Amino acid sequence: MRDQEPGPGHPERRLTTKEAAELLGVKPETVYAYVSRGQLSSRRVPGGRGSTFDAQEVDRLARRNRRESNGSPGTGAEQSVRTHLTLIDQDRYYYRGVDATELAARHSYEEVAEWLWTGRLRTGATFTAPRASVEAARRAVDALPEHTGPTDRLRVAAIAAAVADPLRFDLSQDAVLGAARGLIPTLVAALPPKLPSHRDGGSLAQRLWGRLSWQPAAEAPLHVLDTALALLVDHDLAASTLAVRVAASARAHAYAAVTAGLGVIEGPLHGAASGLAHRLVLEVLDQGSAGPVIAEELRAGRRIPGLGHRLYTQEDPRARALFALLEEIPEAAPALAAARDIVATTARHTPLHANVDLALAVLTASCGMEASAGETVFAVARTAGWIAHALEEYGERPLRMRPSGLYVGPKPPRPLPRQGP
Repeated sequence: MRDQEPGPGHPERRLTTKEAAELLGVKPETVYAYVSRGQLSSRRVPGGRGSTFDAQEVDRLARRNRRESNGSPGTGAEQSVRTHLTLIDQDRYYYRGVDATELAARHSYEEVAEWLWTGRLRTGATFTAPRASVEAARRAVDALPEHTGPTDRLRVAAIAAAVADPLRFDLSQDAVLGAARGLIPTLVAALPPKLPSHRDGGSLAQRLWGRLSWQPAAEAPLHVLDTALALLVDHDLAASTLAVRVAASARAHAYAAVTAGLGVIEGPLHGAASGLAHRLVLEVLDQGSAGPVIAEELRAGRRIPGLGHRLYTQEDPRARALFALLEEIPEAAPALAAARDIVATTARHTPLHANVDLALAVLTASCGMEASAGETVFAVARTAGWIAHALEEYGERPLRMRPSGLYVGPKPPRPLPRQGP
């Protein structure tokens, strides 16, 4: 419902989220992305839900977007990306039209990946790593310094696997999917196991567990890990996925496209965020209460990890699904209580809800895993989604992901600068 039109003394007209989205030509959740980037200001509806936006401010942003989207003549850049893969809508998300949380609850990571790739469910699907690929990846990873982080190891493993695949430049769907079914288990196999007695076998989640935890893989925690992998397969055009599509637009092979995604996912605002949430959960457990921990974080000017998501107004559906499974594991109870304490304490400061990073933190903190384990889970899981997006991009016009810069520097021509002494 539109706010009342302004009258004398009320020059400002407000728009609802839906109206602002229509004027900007974007999805409603994207309006909040503009707010988070400081391009729009919002005002909560008194006594109600949602926000309103200044109409003139929205109109200025819409006109600026139209100017910038025109680009320079002849560039052919496209400002939107067509996809059949993931839809995020009204605090839910869907893989090829199927509720992703329901899909992950009933199917393994490998089966969900196959659904995203092909639109068909392959019951009992398993991924097998080629021996040559694993040997090359392990040699490369073993040569890294001991302190090397998980994403660096995965990136090096992906490069080594690419070199071991003479067919990597074949961008046909069959060839790319064949490479993907070998690459994902290769990434896992290249990571050093926590226990020397570990032997690979079974599902990808079982193989990954041995690289993350010193504890035996009990059935319930292993199911949570498998579900987490399936829930994280894709999430529309996240920053790492956009990097993958740019690489695929230039016709980089699938291994190179995945490497581009791994380069972005390592950021603290993306895949590495779960590690920050893991440390926060452990600190709350050590202190016995979230109050002093949250106070110190805010005093230091740091954002609270594991809370809030620009695409969801309520709790992240991935977090909700994982929390429900973690409630069935007695060993996870302390970490789960700490996470809820974090949410409740922070809610007095700002109304933020738990996101998937906090749920991953509960899993990793309660199952004998290091803080970096969530980042590993995220990267391995998302590799399947990156492959799906690369395949879509291979079917589009080459180099369409080529926007033009909006030049704001000195007006040319300028004289050549004088050489200094």
